[in-house]
Amino acid sequence: MPQSLSRRRLLHALGLSGVGLLFTPGLLRGVQAATPPSRRTLVTVFLRGGVDGLSLVPPVEDGAYHRARPSLALKPTGEGAALPLSSPFGLHPRLEPLLPLWKEGQLAVLHGVGLPTPVRSHFDAQDFVESGTPGRKSTPDGWLNRALGSEAQVPSAPLRAVALQSTLPRALFGDAGALAMGRLEEFRLRVGNRGARATRGFEALYAGAVDDALRTTGQGAFEALSHLDEEQLARLPPTSGAEYPRAPLGQRLADIARLIKGDVGLEVAATEMGGWDTHAAQGAATGTFANRCAELSGALSAFARDLGPRLEHVTVVVLTEFGRTVRENGSRGTDHGVGSAMLVLGGGVRGGRVYGRFEPLTADRLQDGRDVPAWTDVRAPLSEALRACRPGVDLTRVFPGYTPGTALGLFT
Repeated sequence: MPQSLSRRRLLHALGLSGVGLLFTPGLLRGVQAATPPSRRTLVTVFLRGGVDGLSLVPPVEDGAYHRARPSLALKPTGEGAALPLSSPFGLHPRLEPLLPLWKEGQLAVLHGVGLPTPVRSHFDAQDFVESGTPGRKSTPDGWLNRALGSEAQVPSAPLRAVALQSTLPRALFGDAGALAMGRLEEFRLRVGNRGARATRGFEALYAGAVDDALRTTGQGAFEALSHLDEEQLARLPPTSGAEYPRAPLGQRLADIARLIKGDVGLEVAATEMGGWDTHAAQGAATGTFANRCAELSGALSAFARDLGPRLEHVTVVVLTEFGRTVRENGSRGTDHGVGSAMLVLGGGVRGGRVYGRFEPLTADRLQDGRDVPAWTDVRAPLSEALRACRPGVDLTRVFPGYTPGTALGLFT
């Protein structure tokens, strides 16, 4: 390999070789190690496209909600009605698989959550949420990566931070180390089963690099590969009768569950789900939005069932970049808004409650007369989730410039 080969070109060459693996330089440190007992594994699910929080968790007792949405509002009773939560809210009927978690106190809902200043561009809003620095486009790293590097260094595993998606999410950019893969099964079949000759070829490619940091990254990645192959994690079946949807999110959460059950030292996992940009033909109890809800709830409920008692040591945060307009548009959809809903489930969660400020949806109480305001800064629940999962986290480093207000009390 020419010594002038850049880091970018080397990573590109790796991708062309079919490894299906992306990583950052910090991945190299450490060896196989279980997640420290004082911590929970934090799993984030980013719903891309801007989720309509008013359909996810509708305020079915609010007359203004029904007046603003003649075709999209969910009913409080009758066919296709929202599932009852705590007044005035219901749960979209296609989220019914999550209802047992709510009743067992393992699922909490937040409403009116978003960026402190309205941003209605998908690209900018996602960037600000994942960087953790709203309004600042120059931030080079993401909030999850800063969380990984904000504590005194302890021995860590090569698979401490993993994204189950095709590219590394903005939240995991940085020096602390993270890895992205499309699927564990593809990871294993395309690399682990190629045999020693293929492995030696990739190792030789890295060994020829003149950049020490990059060379060590490759060594750490192959150490991770070796561990995956030894434990056969990609073949580990779901437990407790869990059945994951065959759609992408279900398969990704199934792989995250395998990593957790495989005790590879996973501390942070991230994945995503698209399809939430519902400008037209959104639907109410049925339709496009309902189908997204069914996939989401099926995947999350299977994940919880699969983990069983291990769920106590895992916290899942489901978030999005912004919400949708209160009033439906002429295409029976909703446009880009501000505040939306979040879901938090798993270990330590004080579930069975809807958190955050929420007011009747009359025009005088809306953002710019049209949107659910971001009454709760998205960094507030993320801070509480980090503190619950990583007790030693330095939140001033993770969210620079952010001053928390009154605690939400999401966790025990």
